[in-house]
Amino acid sequence: MTVSVHLTNHRIMTLYIYSVISNIADEVYLGLGGYGTFMKTNTTFKIYPIIAPSALSLKSINFYLVKQDESLTLVDAGMNDDVCWNALQQTLNENGFTVGDITEILLTHHHGDHVGLVNRITELHPIPVYAHSKSIPRLKRDPDFLSMRIEFYKQLYLEMGCGELGDKQVAYLFNAVDNNKDQKLNADITAITEKHWLNFEVIEFPGHAPDQIALLDQEGQRLLAGDLLIEHISSNALIEPDENGMRMLTLVDHIDSLKRCSALQVNLLFPGHGNVIEQPGHLIEKRLNSIERKSQKILALIESGISTGNELAKEFYKQKYLAEFPLVMSEIIGHLDYLEYQGKVTKQLVEHVVHYQAK
Repeated sequence: MTVSVHLTNHRIMTLYIYSVISNIADEVYLGLGGYGTFMKTNTTFKIYPIIAPSALSLKSINFYLVKQDESLTLVDAGMNDDVCWNALQQTLNENGFTVGDITEILLTHHHGDHVGLVNRITELHPIPVYAHSKSIPRLKRDPDFLSMRIEFYKQLYLEMGCGELGDKQVAYLFNAVDNNKDQKLNADITAITEKHWLNFEVIEFPGHAPDQIALLDQEGQRLLAGDLLIEHISSNALIEPDENGMRMLTLVDHIDSLKRCSALQVNLLFPGHGNVIEQPGHLIEKRLNSIERKSQKILALIESGISTGNELAKEFYKQKYLAEFPLVMSEIIGHLDYLEYQGKVTKQLVEHVVHYQAK
């Protein structure tokens, strides 16, 4: 069914509420602009989505309350703004909870639109915070890690032939170390090491972020998936260094994560943005096909004689090249790595710049 929810800023967000078809009794809960389903199993197990509207292409910032037995887990924590805070408060109030009832926070990955309220919550109510081990240096803004990351991008943009725009982006990253120091999470963060969390299976799905995890409810066939899959836009496989400063094959990882997600055959996928996705297999296939088409277009440009990452980005993305430089370069580099991984291109370093050639 379709529900129109009137938000405090008088905008209307149209939302789709899906009920799990099962021989077990099930109910649907509606919070602020949200979907919530729970299945009655041997343990009380409810998911309360928190949907905060966003003016960006993301459409919404989604995070989730999960009620199991004596625990009330917050999965992700939105943006650090009043819109997300008010959405959290309203969903808590509508379902008879307060911030003080939250027993822990679990983060699917380190991006700012998934961790924003952690400090605000833990300052009011000190509770454990859990994340992938790779999240911790990023969330704690570890100086050594941030310095390594800046050097990684400095070398990357040099090798891609990015010139002045690359230098500007590196300068931005350098300044961000100080400018964004307030984004450090103050609470202790415990690395998730177990494969199971309460009644969830914890699954690593790197690609969009190296530390991305998802939570699988096997009995209910539901997946809390972070940014692995979004209904209305493709999830970027962002180029990042590993802990040793080496470039990860993020698009290769993302493709593998999508394929493994499809194999789970879940009924409902709860994403970090946009609508809850029913029967996500078809959408995953669509995303995989889109990746292959884009790779073929980039390969055709290489065959035409365009050989550097920067020139490929300019030609492929046109006006977006200047407006969204870091995202555009991340996309192109990811596809170049994927083409090399497939054995479709070779590369050669010429005067510090990598040139690609089709095989």
